[in-house]
Amino acid sequence: MKLLTITIPCYNSEAYMGKCIDSLLPGGDDVEIIVVDDGSKDHTKEIGESYQRKYPGIVRVISKENGGHGSAVNTGLEHANGMYFKVVDSDDWVKESEYIKILDKLRELAGGDSVLDMLISNFVYEKVGEKKNKVMSYRHTLPKDRLFEWKDIRHFRKGQYILMHSVIYRTKLLRDCGLKLPEHTFYVDNIFVFEPLPYVKKMYYMDVNFYRYFIGREDQSVNEKVMIGRIDQQIRVNKIMVDYYIAKKNEMQIHSKIKGYMRDYLDIITTISSVMLICSGTQENLEKKQELWNYIKQKDKFLFAQLRYGLLGSSMNLPGKGGRKISVEAYRICRRFFKFN
Repeated sequence: MKLLTITIPCYNSEAYMGKCIDSLLPGGDDVEIIVVDDGSKDHTKEIGESYQRKYPGIVRVISKENGGHGSAVNTGLEHANGMYFKVVDSDDWVKESEYIKILDKLRELAGGDSVLDMLISNFVYEKVGEKKNKVMSYRHTLPKDRLFEWKDIRHFRKGQYILMHSVIYRTKLLRDCGLKLPEHTFYVDNIFVFEPLPYVKKMYYMDVNFYRYFIGREDQSVNEKVMIGRIDQQIRVNKIMVDYYIAKKNEMQIHSKIKGYMRDYLDIITTISSVMLICSGTQENLEKKQELWNYIKQKDKFLFAQLRYGLLGSSMNLPGKGGRKISVEAYRICRRFFKFN
C-alpha cells in the first residue's frame, strides 16, 4: 500500500499539467499520482503517459469518457491504493519543502496508535496580477501540531472554511462514508469536503503553506462570469449540501461543533449562490434565488431561519433594487479584502 494517493483531474490540461505533476514527484515511491484524463481533446493523455513511462509505479494514467471534475475524482478514489487521498487540480501545484514535511508527518501518524482521519494544511491563492498572495491559514482556529477532535476546535471566522485544497482524507473513510460526487457538475469540491465531515474523528493541522491554488484564468470555474453562466450547477451543489445536512442532522446532535461548522459552511455556499444570482441582473435568476431560499424553507424551517436571518442571509436578501445593489457592493468589498475570485 502507498502512503498517499494524489488524484489530478485533467480536462484539456496540456498547457499546465506538467508543472502540477513535477511538483508532486518529490514524494517518491510513497506517493501514487493518478492522472485522470477526463475525455480531453488535446494532448493531456499523451503528456500523462509520458510521465507514466518515465516514472512507472509512481504515475498512473486513467483515461475515461468526459464526466466532469466530480467524475474524475470518483475515478481516482476508486483506483486509489494509498492510505490517504488528496485531490490536486491540474492548474495548481504544491511547494516541495512543505510537501516533504506533510509526507513525514503522515508516515509518523500512520504508525501511531490513533487513526488520523483528516490532515489540514494552509493553501495560498496564486492570483494573476497580485504582487502579494493571500494565505488561507487556520492557526487561530485549529490546534497545531497535535491530534485533536471536534471539541478542541475554536470558532471559524466568516469567510474562513476548509476547502479541498486544505485537506488530505483517509482513503477508507471516504469509501466508508459512500462519497460519490455528481457527474457533469462544477463546484463539487464543496461536496468532497462537506460530506465526509460527520465521519471524521481525529484531525491534525500543520501550519505550512503547502497547496498553491492558481486563480486568474478567464475560463476558470470560479471566475465570476463563468459562475453566473453555470449558476444552475452551483444551485444543484447547494441543494445537495442542504439535503445532506438535514439527513445527517440527528447524527450530529452529539457533536455540536460539527453541526455548527457544517451549518456555517452552508451559510457561505448559499451566500455565494445568492450573490451570483443577484450579480447576473436578470429577472430569471432573481426568481431562481427566491426558489433556492424557498427550497431550504420547505426542507427545514429551522435551518432556513438560521441561514436567512443570520448576517450573510440578511445581507443577501435586502429588499428592492437598492437592496440588491448594496448586497453586490458588500460582496465586491469582501472579494477585494479576502482576494478571492
